[in-house]
Amino acid sequence: MATTIDKPVMYAGAAKAERKTPADYVWAVARISLGWVFLWAFLDKTFGWGFATPAAKAWINGGSPTTGFLKGTGENALGGFFSALAGQVWVDWLFMAGLAGVGLALVLGIGTRIAAGAGTAMLLLMWAAELPLTTNPFMDEHIIYAIVIVGLALAGAGTTLGLGNLPVVRRTPWLR
Repeated sequence: MATTIDKPVMYAGAAKAERKTPADYVWAVARISLGWVFLWAFLDKTFGWGFATPAAKAWINGGSPTTGFLKGTGENALGGFFSALAGQVWVDWLFMAGLAGVGLALVLGIGTRIAAGAGTAMLLLMWAAELPLTTNPFMDEHIIYAIVIVGLALAGAGTTLGLGNLPVVRRTPWLR
């Protein structure tokens, strides 16, 4: 697979532009879609729009975005550890900042490397909180999403249909 470093470059006057392939657009759509998964979770937990979080349990109404999921881990392999974290203010803030930050970074196509690290950490923690899995001995959507999010960063997916081509992003490695 070609990376952003070894893609053919077309020159138009003084400006240069990368030639995009169909794979670039598939990675871009995957990036935006996965970003929306994170961003939507943030929005629904914050405002309680009734999809996964009822209004009465919304973060802005005093609800805890981590309590429901983490309290349900009590019988799991690491349940004691995770259920002890449920509802703690610092855990709620870290979780919500992670959802918003990863979601925005992926949707916008900036900071995809940082988003890949943070998103993978969040996904692996959610996976660990559910052990042992009920439908598969090892694999679930958290692992798949983690693999995809790392692939997005490695493929430079922020440069297609995103802000990854902005000069400031290109000059600043941590913004890529």
